[in-house]
Amino acid sequence: MALGGAENGAASGRAAGGQRLTKPVVLVGLMGAGKTAVGRRLAGLLGVGFVDADEAIVEAAAMCIPDIFEVYGEQAFRDLERRVIARLIDETPGVLALGGGAFIDQRTRAALAGRTVTIWLEADLETLVGRTAKKRGSRPLLMQGDPQAILADLMARRYPIYALADHRVLTGDQPLDEVAGRLALLLEGAGVLVDAA
Repeated sequence: MALGGAENGAASGRAAGGQRLTKPVVLVGLMGAGKTAVGRRLAGLLGVGFVDADEAIVEAAAMCIPDIFEVYGEQAFRDLERRVIARLIDETPGVLALGGGAFIDQRTRAALAGRTVTIWLEADLETLVGRTAKKRGSRPLLMQGDPQAILADLMARRYPIYALADHRVLTGDQPLDEVAGRLALLLEGAGVLVDAA
């Protein structure tokens, strides 16, 4: 599962329109912020590969995330997550969406620093609650009580850490293509999306 085109056949790190990414783009934020949905759109817009880190972890472990949490615990999951992310960022530049807790790990942030460009997709509580309600069964942390209270607590604890990302983009009810377009412009302005020449 390579970043540079395994999912959509794109050339290695080559973006659409004669441009290329100089390093992987990593989307961070809470569950429900839109990392996977926006990441897929951004990768399609740029003509590069996309990987959802949680999907890569499921593939590596040959078990679903709730089962990893239940059988091995959160620490074992975080260790596996860290190893999978390290492998993915060493591959050809593309777009990588991290699970909500991945960026909280200091060792993961250190591995990403300088080698990737990190973008925090920030959403308000109402947006997160609405989006995560659709997939609550696949989100182990939300199965431990009231989802709104859990998300509010996660926002209070994690938003200061997500703020360490290279960039921040607010998301809400905008169309996914609009958010992906804003990210592409941000990447151009940051010198990460450059002319292929």
